[in-house]
Amino acid sequence: MHGKLLPLAGLYLVQGLPYGLQSGLLPVLLRARGLSLTRVGLAKVLYLPWLFKLLWAPLVDTRGSLRAWLMLSTAALGLVCGLLAASPPAEAGPAGLPVTVVGLLLLLNLGAAVQDVALDTLAVQLLEPAELGPGNTVQVVAYKLGAVLAGGGLLALVPTLSWPLLFLLLAATYWLAAALVWAAPALQQPPSSGPSEPALHSLCLLQHLLAMPGTLWTAGFVLTYKLGEQGASSLFPLLLLDHGISTPELGLWNGVGAVLCSIVGSSLGGALLARHRQPVPLLRSVLGFRLGGLACQTTLLFHLDTPGVRLGSSTVLRGAALLSLCVQHFLGGLVTTTTFTLMMRCSQLAPSALQATHYSLLATLELLGKLFLGTLAGALADSLGPHLCFALFLALSGMPILYLSLAPSTLA
Repeated sequence: MHGKLLPLAGLYLVQGLPYGLQSGLLPVLLRARGLSLTRVGLAKVLYLPWLFKLLWAPLVDTRGSLRAWLMLSTAALGLVCGLLAASPPAEAGPAGLPVTVVGLLLLLNLGAAVQDVALDTLAVQLLEPAELGPGNTVQVVAYKLGAVLAGGGLLALVPTLSWPLLFLLLAATYWLAAALVWAAPALQQPPSSGPSEPALHSLCLLQHLLAMPGTLWTAGFVLTYKLGEQGASSLFPLLLLDHGISTPELGLWNGVGAVLCSIVGSSLGGALLARHRQPVPLLRSVLGFRLGGLACQTTLLFHLDTPGVRLGSSTVLRGAALLSLCVQHFLGGLVTTTTFTLMMRCSQLAPSALQATHYSLLATLELLGKLFLGTLAGALADSLGPHLCFALFLALSGMPILYLSLAPSTLA
């Protein structure tokens, strides 16, 4: 099993770099420059290429080898990072970033999204049912570790390292990963996909995918299970910044500490699944804990807005705020690993020739649910106020608990 998991870990790690760059580094820097919460939230439009994975997933299913797709997409990511190294931002555009940098970041996400389809297909085909728990732990933990390195790590290094050097380091990392794809034995001889399915087009393909066992229910779950959590996790760190926590301290806690807690949660989820825990009952328990944690975070936010209350450097309130941040990321990591295991189990019920497209459909819906509230959270806070926003996030976090009661027997 280690022969499968090690190359998967390396590739998922580099896949997490663009996410960390744009979720851990950019929002804090843009907010520190005085941009509104609405404009900071709109920076998530850079993730747009991830929503169109279904356009190239059928190509990955039917054209060329997984090894070729992985190697070319990973090498292309290194090339884009090299171009970013040669394009340091000078003058910011209306969105707070130069147009050239925005375009290159979109290309970076496009390359990462293509790599994601090929890599997820490889994982679906390689992993046996008993290996899904450890395999998804490796997937989520390695991805988040990459996010930590490119998010909190870059935020800490920006004062001492230049923009070109940072992106040259990222380019070298991608090219090393491309070499790993070429050399790893597990990727040189992927398992046969069996007889190919007849070509299907657009609406017919979507109907075919949704008709597979458990797909409709899983699609509904992954679209909604992160709505409340993602809205709160996008907004809460920026509100702490507004209440006096410094940018470097927030970068340390939100970019490194909280993500490390998320990795611990993901690892715990994999360990529980490996002990023959079924994903649906485990999700039922963990989502309840997550709802309680968000209720505590909402209460804390209400208290922070009380006149005369301040986040001093040594107050219990400051510690509670940072602890709340970490606890929610820990529970979020546990929920994510369990959900991705559920998604992969559902995709294994599909014919092997359609597994890449099937998993890409679920992963696209999962990302769409996260981006929807993550992008709109700032605008909602600016228009409705943080209190109403967090009350909405709390209600949205309770919905998946009720939805789990409708899980089909093929997945439960």
